[in-house]
Amino acid sequence: MPIRGAILLPGDKSISHRALMLASLTRGECVINNISTGDDVERTRKCLADCGIRSEKNGTTVLLKGGVLKSPKIPLNCGNSGTTVRLLSGLLAGTGVTAKFIGDKSLSKRPMNRIIDPLTKMGVIIESENGHLPLLLTSDKLIGINYSQPISSAQVKSCIILAGLGAFGVTKIQEKIKSRDHTEIMLRELGAEINNGEVVSIKPLKNPLDEFEINVPGDPSSAAFFACAAAMIPNSDLIIKNVLANPTRIGFFNIIENMGADIQWNNMKKEGGEWVGDVHILSQPLNGLHITSELIPSVIDEIPIIAILATQAQSPTSIQGASELRVKESDRIKAICQNLRSMGGDIIENQDGFIINPVD
Repeated sequence: MPIRGAILLPGDKSISHRALMLASLTRGECVINNISTGDDVERTRKCLADCGIRSEKNGTTVLLKGGVLKSPKIPLNCGNSGTTVRLLSGLLAGTGVTAKFIGDKSLSKRPMNRIIDPLTKMGVIIESENGHLPLLLTSDKLIGINYSQPISSAQVKSCIILAGLGAFGVTKIQEKIKSRDHTEIMLRELGAEINNGEVVSIKPLKNPLDEFEINVPGDPSSAAFFACAAAMIPNSDLIIKNVLANPTRIGFFNIIENMGADIQWNNMKKEGGEWVGDVHILSQPLNGLHITSELIPSVIDEIPIIAILATQAQSPTSIQGASELRVKESDRIKAICQNLRSMGGDIIENQDGFIINPVD
């Protein structure tokens, strides 16, 4: 049966995390509408509360009063949220806060050296369990650094940017492939001195950020599941309204368009500095695609659903340069291959990706 109609989705998780953290750097009351309802974002809100930042949540709206971040009296429990621990480490380091970060069993296995290295170079004293949680951060006077990321990561980049807000001198970051840039866009929108070019440069804050109200757009990663279903089921015609259309986040829609689906963006507008629009998906016969490392940062969360779609294409699909998936909450490459095989898929696992052949 074809999928037809129009839907709205919950707020984007990446924008929600950043809205909470940046609201804490204002001195007014900020309103965040359509905030993500997931546990990860709630962990960020509770961690900020443990650092003295008051907020109230009513349904999907949060009212947060900016103020002075204080050293928490208890460990900050990030649950399973890598975004919370990595971004909040930079935010708190930049404000001189001492904090201990803990997480669940899965998060405690994820590598943290990628933030430990640049933060240490900036002057933060960090104790860890061989590069894993728990982390104890102590900071006083931070200095700006020039940092070249060995692996493009929006979480690491944002961690350094947020620490740079409280550092002495300019902080500069280079990455081989541009990762999602929500932190840069939102900071510029709120009055920070930041350059979002080939080299991201951030100057320390001279004044609190501007207070704001934001309507968080729909999550393109969640939209991908519905778009995939519409693209692979004949005669489908689906509109997903108010979706975040940041160029670093819509790689999935570009990919399925290149595979043959009819994708149209309508009613484009700006919200909090970000492009937002309605995406219209019309099903068409699909072809396979070769996805290289340059495209991976823009589809890192959508690769599992791309794998599902690839089983319905008329030619093979290959993905390479996605070794980052090996060190997420689980080994996603292994999980994708095992699950597709169990469902009758024809898939070849490689170290940094896989090849999927069409299902007869």
